[in-house]
Amino acid sequence: MPPSSRRWAVLAVGVLAQTGACAFVYGIPFLVPTLRDTLGLSLAGVGVYVAAPTTGLLLTLIAWGATADRFGERRVMGTGLLLTAAAVGAVAIGPTSPAAVLTLLVLGGAAAASVFAANGRMIMGWFPRSERGLAMGIRQTAQPLGVAVAGLVLPGLAIRVGPFAALIVPAAVCLVAAVLVGVVVRDPARPPQDAAHPVGTPYRSPVLWRVHAASALLVVPQFAIAAFGTEYLVRQQGWGVAAAGAFMAVVQIAGAVGRIATGVWSDRARSRLRPMRQLAVGATLVLLVLALGDAVAPWLAVVALAVGGVVTVADNGLAFTAVAEIAGSAWSGKALGIQNTGQNVVSSLTPVVLGGLIGVTGYAAGFALAAVAPLLAVGITPVRDETPPTW
Repeated sequence: MPPSSRRWAVLAVGVLAQTGACAFVYGIPFLVPTLRDTLGLSLAGVGVYVAAPTTGLLLTLIAWGATADRFGERRVMGTGLLLTAAAVGAVAIGPTSPAAVLTLLVLGGAAAASVFAANGRMIMGWFPRSERGLAMGIRQTAQPLGVAVAGLVLPGLAIRVGPFAALIVPAAVCLVAAVLVGVVVRDPARPPQDAAHPVGTPYRSPVLWRVHAASALLVVPQFAIAAFGTEYLVRQQGWGVAAAGAFMAVVQIAGAVGRIATGVWSDRARSRLRPMRQLAVGATLVLLVLALGDAVAPWLAVVALAVGGVVTVADNGLAFTAVAEIAGSAWSGKALGIQNTGQNVVSSLTPVVLGGLIGVTGYAAGFALAAVAPLLAVGITPVRDETPPTW
């Protein structure tokens, strides 16, 4: 049976839903300069606010994935988006105490996890293997698009209305997406359990664990640039807050295009993991160039930020597609939950640890040390063990 044309509408709503979630979860770094000026925080202290949404995310990803496996993606996404809009909207219009704000940021991230777990599983069910790299690449553009929206809107809005009130924008996007999920999205047909994954749990083999580990390591260069790019341009290069946010937003848009191209590359190469390993090499090199540029040539650091904003995000769709294909339809929600959990553990720790390290050693040493993570990913990615998917 040929694929249904409905899959593109489902994909479009999924991208919007994840764009709204990512504008919140990964948009807090764009508020860092205003938060520091308003609350008098250190770089490590403001890292706690940056890490709060991803902390909530990692606490619930596996549970949301298991729920999607059992009850369907549409119900999970719609419920989670409504809860995200409520929590983030409450931050924007409600409490001022740090404890209340951090609690709501964690709760918003916990609700947003529903989109991360169910959205990818839904796309894998609607698209055939020959289009999955492209589809997952388009789906993964939601993260850089969400960061781009945050970069274009949040810094300037935060100056006018305050850093937390600016979050009303991602809250509104999540609310609109929740409505569209209810109207447009339908759960894909599911194959019988024995046909979906006849050999039981896919975690008996180390292949999935190695993909999880490699992709988690590749989060470090991504967040080294995303979390501190705006701050670096403002504090070290002397850029204005709005200009730095706009620059990083453009970089994120370029990264979105890069994810689509990488997905097509993987479809044509009939491999997700070979391109992923090559991108790990590229991420290592770009961080080393960024460190060198900070030490000796500021213009080179700006170029490295621009290139790194594309290279360091291009692998995400490959890892998610590989995980879902290896896990099979019966396990994909849980496997994608584990995948997201590992990545978000690292994304929660990276701003705090790297922020403290940069505060002591400076940006050049911090970026150079961050390059160790993608270098390790080069060796861990199980290219030789990649097999045809069981989906």
